Amino acid sequence: MSEAKPQANRRRGRLLTLTSAALALGAAAWALREVPAAFGRRPDPEGDDRIRNSPQYADGTFHNAPSTLAREPQVRGAGDPNPFVRFLSDRAGRTPEGTVPVVRDAGAKHRPAAEGVAVTWYGHASALVELEGARVLLDPIWSERCSPAAQLGPKRLHPVPVALEELPAVDVVLISHDHYDHLDMHTVKRLLRSQSAPFAVPLGIGGHLRRWGVPEHRIIELDWDETCTLGELTVTLTAAHHFSGRSLARNTTLWGSWVIAGRTRKVFYTGDSGYFEGYAAIGAQHGPFDAALVQIGAYDRYWADIHLTPEDAVLAHRELTGGLLIPVHWCTFNLGLHPWAEPVERLLAEAKAQGVAVAVPRPGERIEVADPPELDRWWAELA
Repeated sequence: MSEAKPQANRRRGRLLTLTSAALALGAAAWALREVPAAFGRRPDPEGDDRIRNSPQYADGTFHNAPSTLAREPQVRGAGDPNPFVRFLSDRAGRTPEGTVPVVRDAGAKHRPAAEGVAVTWYGHASALVELEGARVLLDPIWSERCSPAAQLGPKRLHPVPVALEELPAVDVVLISHDHYDHLDMHTVKRLLRSQSAPFAVPLGIGGHLRRWGVPEHRIIELDWDETCTLGELTVTLTAAHHFSGRSLARNTTLWGSWVIAGRTRKVFYTGDSGYFEGYAAIGAQHGPFDAALVQIGAYDRYWADIHLTPEDAVLAHRELTGGLLIPVHWCTFNLGLHPWAEPVERLLAEAKAQGVAVAVPRPGERIEVADPPELDRWWAELA
C-alpha cells in the first residue's frame, strides 16, 4: 500500500502535466489560428498584367524610384547594438507616463461632412479627411495590436476614440501599404459590414482584400500617378520611398502616398516614406495643399531611407506646399527606438524655425483646417 500510493501520485502528476501541456498547445493554436489569413494573399504577377507591366516592378518585386536624395541608412558595425535587441530590451521612455487624452466625438456619425476641409486623427496613421462634402478614411487600424496575431505584437497605448461602427459613411477607404500598422484584417472585415465604400489600394494589395472577403466591386488597385474619380472627389496614388510585406516575402505589393482632391480643395497623406525627390515632384504636380498628414515617428539611423525624421517631415511638407501640417504615425503604438514624445517635440522645433503651421490633435479630435486650434502641448506631461 505504501509503495502503490506514491506511484499513483506520480501517474496523476504526469497526467496533469500532459493535460496542462495539451491545453497550452491548444490555447496557442487557437490564438494563432488566424495568422495564415492575416498574412493575406501574395499576388501572382504572371496572372496580373498591371503588376507585371508596372514601371515600379522588376525581377519579381516592386522597387523605390531611383533617388539621389534618399537618406543613407547606417550600416551596423561589429560593436553596434542590434536594433531588434534594443527594441525588445531598451524600452525606457518609449511609452507615455500617464493616460493619453482621447476625444470621443459622439456626434460625428450624424454630422454633415465639412464643406471646407476637416481632419479627425484617430491615432497612429488612421484619420478621417472631410473635404467639400466627401469623407475619406485613411489606413484604419481599430485592433488592439498591429500584428497578425491578436495576442502578440505592439499593443495600443490609448483606446480607439470611437467605435468603428460609429464612424459616419465614407466615400472611400485609402490604404498606403500593407504593413500591419496600416492594413488590418479585422478592421477590413468590420468595415465590410459597417460601410459600403470601396477600398483604394496600391497594386497587389487587392489580393489581401480578396482573401478577406472584400468583393471585387469594392477594390480599386492603382499604380503610382493613377487616379480614381468618385463623384467630385478624386484620389491619386503617388510615390513614396518605403517597402512592403506581411510575412518573409518583401515588396510583392506596392506602397505609396495619396493626393485627395475635391473641386478646389486638396489634402496630401504621406503614408510611410523616407525623404526623396518625390515630394518636390508631387508638390509641383498636385500642390498646393490645404493640409498634409505627414509621418513623423518610428525613425532611426538604421532605416533612415524608409521613415521621415521630424526634420525631414518639415522639409517634405515645405516642398509639397502642404498648408497645415498634421503629424501622424506617432503616439499610438511603440514601434520605434526613440522616446514617445520626441517626434512631435522635434517637429515643432523645426516647424517653428521654418515658419510652418502645425496642428497636433489629441486622438479623436477633429481639426477645422481653416481654423486650427492653438498648440497646447497636451502630450508634455506624459513624456
